[in-house]
Amino acid sequence: MAAEHADVAVIGAGPAGSVAALVLARAGARVALVDKAEFPRDKACGDLVGPRGVQVLDDLGVRLAGAEPVGDMRVVGPTGRSVRLPCRAGRTYPGHGVALARAALDHTLRSAALDAGSVACTARAGAPLFDQGRLAGFELSNGARLRADVVIGADGATSRVAAAAGLVDARRALWGFALRSYLDTSVDLPTIVLWEEARWRGFPGYGWIFPGPGGRANLGVGVGVLGDRTAAGHAGRSLGAFVGLLHRFGLLDHAAQLPAERLGGWLKMGMVGTIPARGRVLLAGDAAGLVNPLQGEGISEALASGRAAAEAVLACPAAPAAHYRAFLSQRYAGFHAANGAIQAALVRRPTVVAATGRLLTAPVIGRAIAGGWAVYWNELLDGARPGAARSTAALARALARAATSRSRTRRSVTDALTSET
Repeated sequence: MAAEHADVAVIGAGPAGSVAALVLARAGARVALVDKAEFPRDKACGDLVGPRGVQVLDDLGVRLAGAEPVGDMRVVGPTGRSVRLPCRAGRTYPGHGVALARAALDHTLRSAALDAGSVACTARAGAPLFDQGRLAGFELSNGARLRADVVIGADGATSRVAAAAGLVDARRALWGFALRSYLDTSVDLPTIVLWEEARWRGFPGYGWIFPGPGGRANLGVGVGVLGDRTAAGHAGRSLGAFVGLLHRFGLLDHAAQLPAERLGGWLKMGMVGTIPARGRVLLAGDAAGLVNPLQGEGISEALASGRAAAEAVLACPAAPAAHYRAFLSQRYAGFHAANGAIQAALVRRPTVVAATGRLLTAPVIGRAIAGGWAVYWNELLDGARPGAARSTAALARALARAATSRSRTRRSVTDALTSET
């Protein structure tokens, strides 16, 4: 087999991996950017990049051609009542997200990484290669043996890197599954629907219909399955019923029918069951479980964690894990630990899910908390401007932390960031 060596092997060329490769290559590192797919390629996703992700791209000078700005979001409850969540600028992020198909987003980011000097490799990561017990690369499906001083796993929820390095306990991870289709119809606002499969039995996730470029809508459902990955079929069985619900609530024209083409993908949420870094192996994006456990967005966290992983390598190439874990502890641990525990508890309680959806979208309550809900739910509290919305979000954070203070799920997330074993 051919032998190759890089300073850093980045496995996975999605948003996290491509941003990590971009930052490293700009700094002069020899980067191998490995992905099993030819680009452009598609991914199951809602295609929305939140304000924090937009800021990361702006910081890096990456322009997304064809992306459409997206502002406020509408949340519809089980009774059909809705709440409009405002999208306001913070001190550290803009007052909008963007919508762009994942095929275009990922192709743009990967191209930027290659333009910066990263070397592309289209192959699957096969048997792991070790150096004195440390994961140091992979045998690739193209026959090459790739070794590197540092390995960054950005290869999604079912990460090969995480498994090879012993950084994930799949039985304890907080799994979700999402199924997405595209419709040729226009949508005025990104809309999330908290619905009930039967009266007072809430769907263990939500449905969405989001606007996209060119008048094309992104429609899908996401379901929480905890550790039972056989339950992913729930999403497929629910998609047709969700379209019927959109028709009934007047959120989708009756002429718009669900297309046969659809794409599914796994989510690993809340950093649960995952050690995000050890030694010279770092996990970024979905591989690290960096998906918002309340509303399922992962692109912003993928972009930020990819950049942070690269910066940790540049700061301390011999032992980047400590730098990276410090970033994750400061930036994400509190939110993920508390809300991952809440999500895990709610999935098991459909009547509580239903009651929560009805309460949050009740007219008086919904209007009163909309600003704070938007800030907290979208993980925008740090950097939010002072005001009522920030105060409401801070109260929500305090309540979430108090409610989960004895949770084993919460403790497992914080322990994974402090233990080297």
